[in-house]
Amino acid sequence: MFPGRRQACHRRAVGAGRVRAMSDLFEGLLRPYDERRRAELVAAYMAVEHAAEPVPEVRFPALREPALRRALEEMLALTGRTLVRAAPKEWTSGYRDDVHAALAADPSCTPPAEDRAVLTLVLVHSVAIPRAAGLLGEDTWRSAHPAGADELRRRSQLPVGELDAALRRLRAAGLVTQVKAGAGDAGGYVPGPQFHRLTPAARRRLQEELILAAGPDSPLAAAVRTRRAAEAQQGDPA
Repeated sequence: MFPGRRQACHRRAVGAGRVRAMSDLFEGLLRPYDERRRAELVAAYMAVEHAAEPVPEVRFPALREPALRRALEEMLALTGRTLVRAAPKEWTSGYRDDVHAALAADPSCTPPAEDRAVLTLVLVHSVAIPRAAGLLGEDTWRSAHPAGADELRRRSQLPVGELDAALRRLRAAGLVTQVKAGAGDAGGYVPGPQFHRLTPAARRRLQEELILAAGPDSPLAAAVRTRRAAEAQQGDPA
């Protein structure tokens, strides 16, 4: 989600009447805890919500202790968010799946078509293709195989100026990161830190979209379409 859009869409997600000061919003949840525990919960909340990268649980008691972690989940739920395990002992936060669906249906929360197209190219070349070659794990957005700028220019139908502008917006939104591959190498682009904020269900949906985009005629794509059709039939009351 893009700078400026996130705040406005976040307000719609939780309801304008519920955008209040943190002390008021969380008072009911924090009241049972002593001052130290309250501070630990607020510190963990601020870290998972505002740190650019997932935070290690060793630094925050509220992430290590199950009871405090449940309280933190309740704090996040008040603003339409949820706790996301980004690695075995690293955490961040993201939108709940129901809130994500509502925001995705709101045109004002949707990135421009050019940005979506460029982001798809980055994901296909830095994640989908390396994963298909067995170079990446099944459930990771960390990639050592950046999509090169020259490759993006060859594959994109956008003028170079529009492509570069889209990449700048995507970097500013945390959706892509520009990396150097080595000495004398121009490097390229990989998924940005916002991808760590995807819930398991959101990750699965996006991974399936990459399969459909990168290999629409592949057996994997056929399996995705078959499973989705079966799920749609199960969800149809008729």
